[in-house]
Amino acid sequence: MRMAELAGKEIINIYDGARLGVVGDSDMVIDTESGKITSVIIPKKSNLINLWVDRQHMVIPWEAVVKIGFEVMIVDLDQTNLSLKKNMV
Repeated sequence: MRMAELAGKEIINIYDGARLGVVGDSDMVIDTESGKITSVIIPKKSNLINLWVDRQHMVIPWEAVVKIGFEVMIVDLDQTNLSLKKNMV
């Protein structure tokens, strides 16, 4: 699958049904030796109230991807394989 085919797909967590974000708004971490995706980084949505405070992003390991469909990417994340990282604005 090409990166262009992933763009625009919404990421849904099968664990709790949450809408996590869109692949086009996300970054991909790619292993330079193998060329394989190792994780997807989704920025946390911001609003005007917390625009100037620390923002976090969610790191989804590629192993958590269950299925990639025409419109969505289904992931299986519970609290044990979900990591949040702080990102300074």
